[in-house]
Amino acid sequence: MNPIPPAERIPHILRHCRTIAVVGLSPKPHRASFEVARYMQAQGYRIIAVNPNATGVLGEKAYATLRDAAQHEKIDLVNCFRNSQDIPPIVDEAIAIGAQAVWMQLGVAHPAAAAKAEAAGLLVVQDRCIMIDHGALLARGFS
Repeated sequence: MNPIPPAERIPHILRHCRTIAVVGLSPKPHRASFEVARYMQAQGYRIIAVNPNATGVLGEKAYATLRDAAQHEKIDLVNCFRNSQDIPPIVDEAIAIGAQAVWMQLGVAHPAAAAKAEAAGLLVVQDRCIMIDHGALLARGFS
């Protein structure tokens, strides 16, 4: 059981997880993953692209896998822009690399993988947009 109450998890993640690996980050500006990652980067977060079909996104080198990225970068948060059925191996990698949290974007949820991540001590957010939540917290004076 994680000691951070559910109501405090999102603000805690956004305050303490400053390096975000975005799994499924597209180099195409019209894609939601690109828009969200660009927003978070503009807010001062470090974005690490994880996409086997890209060489770089948003001025950052892209890595084929989360494990590859973790060999070069300390990753705090794994932000998932993948289908729900693709989440279990991503959670396994997030646990293996020592990430603090896993965030599944809008429309993405996997209760069993979330439970596994939480049992390993990771904070988990499912079916929410990090950009929307960050913006809402900013509007309420988040810093």
